[in-house]
Amino acid sequence: MITLYNTKTKTKMKTKAETAQSFRKGFFTLHSSLFTSLLLAAMTVTSCSDFLDILPMNDVVLQNYWTQKADVTSVMNSCYEALENNDCLTRLAVWGELRSDNVRAGANVPNAINEILKENLLPSNEYCNWAKVYECINRCNTVCHYAPQVQAIDPNYTYGEMQANVAEATTLRALAYFYLMRTFRDVPYTTQPSINDQQNFVIAATPFDELADTLIEDLESVKDNAVRRYYVDDSPSAYQNSSKITRWAVYTLLADLYLWRGNWDKCIEYCDVVLNFKKQQYDEMLERNGNITNIALIDGIPMILEKPTGTTTCGNAYNEIFGTGNSFESIFELYFNSHQSQQNTWVGDYYGNSNTTFGRLSCPDFLAKDVASGSNTVFKRTDGRIYESTQSSNSSYAIAKYVRSRVNYSTQNVTSETDLRMSSSRRSSRDANWIFYRMSDVILMKAEALIERNQEGDLDAAFALIDIINKRANDAVDGQRKSTLKRADYDTKGSMEQLVLEERQREFLFEGKRWFDLVRFARRDGNNARLVELASRKYIDNVNAIKIKLADPNIIYFPYARNELKVNPKLKQNPAFTNDENSELTTK
Repeated sequence: MITLYNTKTKTKMKTKAETAQSFRKGFFTLHSSLFTSLLLAAMTVTSCSDFLDILPMNDVVLQNYWTQKADVTSVMNSCYEALENNDCLTRLAVWGELRSDNVRAGANVPNAINEILKENLLPSNEYCNWAKVYECINRCNTVCHYAPQVQAIDPNYTYGEMQANVAEATTLRALAYFYLMRTFRDVPYTTQPSINDQQNFVIAATPFDELADTLIEDLESVKDNAVRRYYVDDSPSAYQNSSKITRWAVYTLLADLYLWRGNWDKCIEYCDVVLNFKKQQYDEMLERNGNITNIALIDGIPMILEKPTGTTTCGNAYNEIFGTGNSFESIFELYFNSHQSQQNTWVGDYYGNSNTTFGRLSCPDFLAKDVASGSNTVFKRTDGRIYESTQSSNSSYAIAKYVRSRVNYSTQNVTSETDLRMSSSRRSSRDANWIFYRMSDVILMKAEALIERNQEGDLDAAFALIDIINKRANDAVDGQRKSTLKRADYDTKGSMEQLVLEERQREFLFEGKRWFDLVRFARRDGNNARLVELASRKYIDNVNAIKIKLADPNIIYFPYARNELKVNPKLKQNPAFTNDENSELTTK
């Protein structure tokens, strides 16, 4: 890594506005001579800052920047912008979805994506580069470092506001690390910002379980400092309640981390806190607005209805959750609109848009074929989720989730796709929000934790929760909402595990979660047998070879990028990719 020397005497002073602008862009503009020297140095060294991507600020700039509340707000906003960055969001989606049985190649597939789809993953693949995610982490670290200092000198920046900002930054940082560890397993962990010209971030990887425990400890220390709500629910700005970190987002992330660590009681506890809040929120809406037609209690939990009261067609839940976004069910999602510079190019390029039916990815036939006729083994003919999320074209299936801004259809008396009377609109701009957590996550996390805890009554309670998700999706069975599931069909812990995994696939199709689900179950199973069986379903060619490759317990994680190994000697390559790494180094 390049050592950035202290240039305090050479760097010109900047105004606070200039510094804030450079912060929002994700780096700090240094004196032109220093920038030139860094650029020349970068040409001779493979990676100047692959681990932490923000150049350090000069001491003079630091002394003149962190003086008031607005400075903290500016950098806090830049943490969200780092996640919204095209390179960052694309990686999060690729890591969580691409290797799963949900997707296969579509049109004009880039080589790096195609190689991952074929399970020909090498350390030279660009999606092994984690720099953009660490950029978000570094911004969060910077907020946590400087916010207390600003609070001490700015009387307009209250102690409570500072605590809320630190909780917000800590949660975004934990979310970024959570993606990294689920993708690479062991990753370098630091809470120190890159702010000093002579800092050296050559850090060994923290083991998966240790890092998970550390993230839990971080979140537990700030969870009750996070903002409960930024606006009341009928405010025009209420979308920020789910596009900024709230206390409920902290609790949900904690529940997820506890689920991965096998602490079933704590996972259930935090899920209940979030679900109780949503019930309270629903009661407040009833009291404030009177009758609500688009949300109703399904076995005691408020859910957005696919077919609102008084209507005869489905699609409402999709329209609110994925079409408009920031719905009642949302807990945390990235907010995009057509007027901002950063757009959701992942959906526009890889799923599709108004100009093209097929993006760079498509849906495997086994998920979408013959659903309406009743012959599909994954989806029932009345399950609206598959119709909303895919579009058939020339015997292939395009991905439509997030792409469509509106759908309208009927699942009553369906025997073929024409019976759906589907009408829809597709986005003309890349402004689809990207959802990290919504109520369905919380419900199914609690169900999974109950199954694994497996105390008296837990399997019944878990089935009831899964059934809520299934009932909402099958909103017009025989003209009324009722489940397509039967409790008697799932009479063992093993069969119930399989049910929750199946329901998660149906509910979170193309939402960047499926591969992580398969990895979590493989870790819990102690082997890759289930993962191999499910992930290989999408393949047509070289199926046996892929099954053999996926059986290696190490290969379910990505390799460290070649450049990272060069600049950080403390990293040790994933054993599954050691031979590939050696082969590359000897042939290039």
